[in-house]
Amino acid sequence: MLGQMRPKVVEQAEREFNLHKAWLAPDFDALIDEIGGRVRAVAAGTGMRGVDAALIARLPKLEIIANFGVGYDDVDVEAAARRGIVVTNTPDVLNEEVADTAIGLLICTVRQMLQADRFVREGKWRQGPFPLGASLRDRTVGMVGLGRIGLAIARRLDAMLVPVVYHTRRPRPDVAYRHYPSLIEMARDVQVLLLILPGGAATRGLIDMEVLEALGPDGILINVARGSVVNENDLIEALERGVIAAAGLDVFENEPDVPARLAALENVVLLPHIASATLHTRDEMGQLVIDNLLAWAQGKPPLTPVPETPWPPARG
Repeated sequence: MLGQMRPKVVEQAEREFNLHKAWLAPDFDALIDEIGGRVRAVAAGTGMRGVDAALIARLPKLEIIANFGVGYDDVDVEAAARRGIVVTNTPDVLNEEVADTAIGLLICTVRQMLQADRFVREGKWRQGPFPLGASLRDRTVGMVGLGRIGLAIARRLDAMLVPVVYHTRRPRPDVAYRHYPSLIEMARDVQVLLLILPGGAATRGLIDMEVLEALGPDGILINVARGSVVNENDLIEALERGVIAAAGLDVFENEPDVPARLAALENVVLLPHIASATLHTRDEMGQLVIDNLLAWAQGKPPLTPVPETPWPPARG
């Protein structure tokens, strides 16, 4: 296990497996030198050490990488697939939590709720009312990505009477929302871009200055996806120069390091990657990690293999 999970998850892993707690090792490389030839399974996830091709090569008996989280861009799935190693993730159990956070972040950003909180705390209300601000009533939200979590967010926006459109590589035949093949065209037509797409090389820096300029001076960017999908320098410049109005961010390029220029801005709401960070949901995610490992150990199909490494694996 590459990083510490919830205590009940660690306890269950200790009962079921010969568990090595890599996060407690004073020298990770020395630990891998010692046990690498015996390791058959790895539990990994967001905020933990990544599972790159070099680490996979040092684990010749590895059969499964159970990822804690929906996103698995810290796992080299191509290297895993070449070796016939199955990679699993934890979809569905966090859909509603992340969707709730996305909506909360959107409202906080549009209605400047954190700024209004500071206004009250600093005694400025005695000097006059808080300035009138933006509204969701005259905005269309452009979803960049419309997977399981994206659909959960869109359902909430439907209930709020906020129009939704979306950009993905291919249109979904099961939804009535308008599909934009072009991200730039959608950015020009909406007032909010809400990012809920996978990280990785294919989407790195997708939201750059060209997209932000298309979104325009009344536009708002919300990111509950991965920090890597946004060119952070372009975003900071856009916020400083008024290219867009504001941003609400739960994820960053080099977590937990947030650029000082970004933290200094008043037109941004910053959260410490908490979209799924509740006791209930993290327990559910951890249990799915364990359930995937138990299924594999019993010779059964893992419950949630990722598309790149379907079960049964194809041995390279």
